[in-house]
Amino acid sequence: MTVAKKPVEGVVLPPAASALRAADALGALSNVIEGARDYLRLREEEQTKRAKIDAYATVEVARIQEASSFLKHYFEQVFAERSTTIDGLFRHLDVAMTSGDGKATDAALQGIVDLAKSSPLVDMGDLSQVRKAMDDPDHVWEL
Repeated sequence: MTVAKKPVEGVVLPPAASALRAADALGALSNVIEGARDYLRLREEEQTKRAKIDAYATVEVARIQEASSFLKHYFEQVFAERSTTIDGLFRHLDVAMTSGDGKATDAALQGIVDLAKSSPLVDMGDLSQVRKAMDDPDHVWEL
């Protein structure tokens, strides 16, 4: 047998005062869409900035590698010349000391000391000028 169900009795409540109205929901949707657009625009701008930074970094790394290659070649050449000069000065010192020539000994020692005091970079001049020359793609380097 079935039991008869009693209908639910009560009062229907009005909507709560804080319930969202359709206009509020539309405004919230507009805010979400505008926020998403702002995000996408900002993301695009930042990706463009990142690409510019990457391109700049690539150019600067290439410039640094070129400068390093140039300096390495320069130092190889200068130190090879200095090595030859130092070897010659020490040979003159040995000959002068063996022969007992005080003036020649003094001159050879002075040459060795003067060479030791000098820096290969002095011949390059002002390093800021070197940087300017390296920035100039049309600059011709003479060794």
